[in-house]
Amino acid sequence: MDNQAEVREFLTSRRAKISPERAGLPVGSRRRVPGLRRSEVAALADVSVEYYAKLERGHLAGVSPAVLEAIARALQLDDAERAHLLNLAQAADGSDALTRPRRRAARTFTPHRSLQWVLDAVTAGPAFVRNGRMDLLAANQLARAFYDDVYAAVGNQANLARFNFLDPASRRFYPDWEQAADVAVAILRTEAGRNPHDKELHDLVGELSTRSEDFRTRWGAHNVRHHGTGTKRFHHHAVGDLTLAYEGLDMAAEPGLTLTVYTAEPGSPSEEALRLLASWAATPQQLTTPDR
Repeated sequence: MDNQAEVREFLTSRRAKISPERAGLPVGSRRRVPGLRRSEVAALADVSVEYYAKLERGHLAGVSPAVLEAIARALQLDDAERAHLLNLAQAADGSDALTRPRRRAARTFTPHRSLQWVLDAVTAGPAFVRNGRMDLLAANQLARAFYDDVYAAVGNQANLARFNFLDPASRRFYPDWEQAADVAVAILRTEAGRNPHDKELHDLVGELSTRSEDFRTRWGAHNVRHHGTGTKRFHHHAVGDLTLAYEGLDMAAEPGLTLTVYTAEPGSPSEEALRLLASWAATPQQLTTPDR
């Protein structure tokens, strides 16, 4: 991806989100830009206006860590946004080459036997491994049943982002579809900053941008996030509504991959729904599927 364009659009979008009041500056009158002016960011970061303008034009190569931290503070970046800025700076001067995750194609990835054993040992909830492009690379039986719609559509290529934006079934599967869409794009945008030379990611973004206005609008917002823990709502075609907590774990042995486990609150209707889903996964022909 065009690093200078990425830097320019990211910094501009972050500056537009910070109001003068939020930055502790007087509001004044006759403001012609949303958020802060370049001069205000420069003053907050203690750099010259000319120098900040150069950075915002996309020239991050050679910028010191101290200046990057000052810019991050001035723009009130959260942890994910700060990491994204640092990744963009590394890509600008080429220093990301040693820390860049190894490129791997989802179609050829084969989980090590011990990884599959770990996934299969999780029997109370869906457990799966994905990469930053949101390809499902390995899963336990319950995860395959949980993501039945994703695996069923050949065109999705077991990719959660394609499912989210190109498969109408996603709007039933995700009751909070808008939130799920925001998260999916933020994960892809984060990966683009962390691994800007991934051709398969470029191709995926191009495909989704061409085929989905919802994706295209969100991609232009340049939002990023860390996706480690939380709670989500789902509606599975076979077992109905579920509210599940999730934990995402970075895999030290496989840089760039994340192991995610979903689980339900003990004693909740969602826990019972997961038990029913496990039964459906083992003997699907014996369970009535209300949505099909």
